[in-house]
Amino acid sequence: MNRRIVRTVLYIIAFAAVIACAVFAYNYLSANFVDGGESADFSDVPAGSVDTDKSGQTSEAGETAPDFTVIDTDGNEVSLSDFAGKPVIINFWATWCGPCKIELPDFDSLYAEYADDVVFLMINLTDGRRDTVESVKKFVSDSGYTFPVYFDTGSSAADAYNIYSIPVTVAVYPDGTVAKRRTGALGSADIEALINLISQ
Repeated sequence: MNRRIVRTVLYIIAFAAVIACAVFAYNYLSANFVDGGESADFSDVPAGSVDTDKSGQTSEAGETAPDFTVIDTDGNEVSLSDFAGKPVIINFWATWCGPCKIELPDFDSLYAEYADDVVFLMINLTDGRRDTVESVKKFVSDSGYTFPVYFDTGSSAADAYNIYSIPVTVAVYPDGTVAKRRTGALGSADIEALINLISQ
């Protein structure tokens, strides 16, 4: 009888260990691979938690949104802090990312509807290889998108938000704190819910 109990306990411990390993592997792969298994090769992004950057800032709800600097289509520097006092939707994307391309039409439609009330920072991860400033401009023009595109050529934004997988959308309240961070493609209703959350 005692042997049977010991054997059962050992089976339970072994099963729990297998489950723990599976959860760890899933979280690791989710954080490091994007778009059907393609590695997110952002060499300048620091290692660590997906929600904490190298300076200790976070992009979790209630925390101050980390600042960053990107460039616009005219080559001018633009920072998140330039939009202090306004609700902001930040979206990290790339042309080679399938889920990103799925959600872009909804972002464009909602930009057309809410552009007067909400700032949209559509940040392309411009790595100079898969996406260049010129190739992204052509993609946006050919697709007929009207939302403003910003180019993260120096990985300032990717570093600040520790972007390992895309798309990622961050909603920021007018006071500069993070309302919500979402990873993965969003539908129109999801995006509008974020807009309503930061516009109240």
